[in-house]
Amino acid sequence: MRAVGLKVLKNRLSEYVRIASSGETILVTDRERVVAELVPPREGRAESTQDALLADAVRKGWLTPAVGSAGGPAPRRPVTTLSVLLEELADDRADR
Repeated sequence: MRAVGLKVLKNRLSEYVRIASSGETILVTDRERVVAELVPPREGRAESTQDALLADAVRKGWLTPAVGSAGGPAPRRPVTTLSVLLEELADDRADR
C-alpha cells in the first residue's frame, strides 16, 4: 500500500493508475490526512465502462432490469408506413 499527496497524484496520475490496476491500493492524502483510496477493480467487475455502470446502478436499485423473454428485447415493428407518415406531415403543414 502506498500513500500519495494530491499534488503528486495530479502530476503523475497515469503512473498511480497503472500501479492500482496491478493490484496495489493507493491512499490519497491532503495535508497528511487520507481523503480517498485508489483501488484495483473488484473481481467480477465488467471491463466495459457502460456494463460496469449499468451493473452498479442495478445493484443500488436505481434501475430495474427488464422482465420478459429470455431471448432479448421484443422485435421492433413499424408504427406506421412511410406513405401514411408523409400524408400526415403534408396535412399538418397545410394547416399553417
